[in-house]
Amino acid sequence: MGYMLDTNTCINLIKHRPASIQKKLSSIAVGEVAVSSMVAAELWYGVANSRKKKENQEALEDFFHHVDVLHWPKEAARLYGEIRTELKRNGTPIGAMDLLIAVHGMFLNTILVTDNEKEFAQVPGLKIENWVNR
Repeated sequence: MGYMLDTNTCINLIKHRPASIQKKLSSIAVGEVAVSSMVAAELWYGVANSRKKKENQEALEDFFHHVDVLHWPKEAARLYGEIRTELKRNGTPIGAMDLLIAVHGMFLNTILVTDNEKEFAQVPGLKIENWVNR
């Protein structure tokens, strides 16, 4: 697998915007794109917290038919602890959920697709692509 999508990228895909994301995704082989179970949790939170629950639930369930959801491996916990400590010491911490997503991508040696480059760029060694600004 080559790419892991962050939450904002998934939302953009579900809403079919912008065209650059759809175009890039269509050029990638099936099975090369996945989401972390942490991203799935954030997406389900969004559905539960939305005004259009039924519509958003159907859209999310349809999305999950086209992308694999990968469980967060317990072996990545050590890496999470090390990186979170490093970021804290450097004065550049990021949100806990974002770091869980970043570490998951790193652990699986994938490229994290995000338009939140500023946040994720704090994580040393994380490979990032932004499909929005193409």
